[in-house]
Amino acid sequence: MRKWLFFAPLAIFLAVSVFLYTGLFSDPWSRDSALLNRPMPEFDLPDLMQPQQRWNRELLTGEPFLLSVWGVWCPTCKAQLRFMTELREQGIPIIGLYYPLPVDPAFGDHFSLGQLQRDVQRELAYFGDPYQFNILDENRRLSFDLGVSGSPETFLVDADGTIRMHHVGDLNPRVWRNLFAPAFEELQQASLAYQGAKP
Repeated sequence: MRKWLFFAPLAIFLAVSVFLYTGLFSDPWSRDSALLNRPMPEFDLPDLMQPQQRWNRELLTGEPFLLSVWGVWCPTCKAQLRFMTELREQGIPIIGLYYPLPVDPAFGDHFSLGQLQRDVQRELAYFGDPYQFNILDENRRLSFDLGVSGSPETFLVDADGTIRMHHVGDLNPRVWRNLFAPAFEELQQASLAYQGAKP
């Protein structure tokens, strides 16, 4: 019994050392989504620029696409817009999920759709507009269901509406080339083959 007590501090030290060592060399941006290989959550949300248009999961099926969580308040989101616009020009479908900051009436905050639309138009006109359209997640319910912790975050969704990849941080040429491009091409080929096989 006394021998075990003698080695206990050493065992604890080794366990803590291994934990800290793995954390030291892990990628802080790498976080697997619990929704990988699962359908997108159900939702019914308005279009940011045309609120009378509503979007839901079924309307987004048919081809693989990128779902980009972003906001004009986010500097990193602005930094990725030019490259993402290049992707759109190459035929990559990108849908924006606008992630607004919370408002607090106690501090005089209030949500103004008109002001937000003007801010978004200004930013996209200056930095580039990669989005086919933007879904407004005013209460951040879909973002919460997706497990979003901030922005930017990018999801790769297949033609059936299943989430196949999730990336936290900016979408830049290196991330696209090494992470998204091979998976997107594979999903696109599978989608085209399925459409060609339909009678």
